[in-house]
Amino acid sequence: MSDGDVGEMSFEQAMKELEGLVGKLERGDVPLDESIALYERGAKLKARCEAKLKEAEEKVAKLTLDAAGNPKGTEPLDS
Repeated sequence: MSDGDVGEMSFEQAMKELEGLVGKLERGDVPLDESIALYERGAKLKARCEAKLKEAEEKVAKLTLDAAGNPKGTEPLDS
């Protein structure tokens, strides 16, 4: 996978790959150059996960309720 595709990943995809990278790094059987590349990719994946979580939190915060307190939809994030 290229670095450019991280921005297109779902939260679940990024988290799964990040967990795999962490496992490789924890085993310690990866050459130093590869470890550095894995760490850099992991930082990008972590940032993607954080962005997707923030996006989800904002959507939840924007849920609108009807008079009975039931969710009836969402408001645009920029309103």
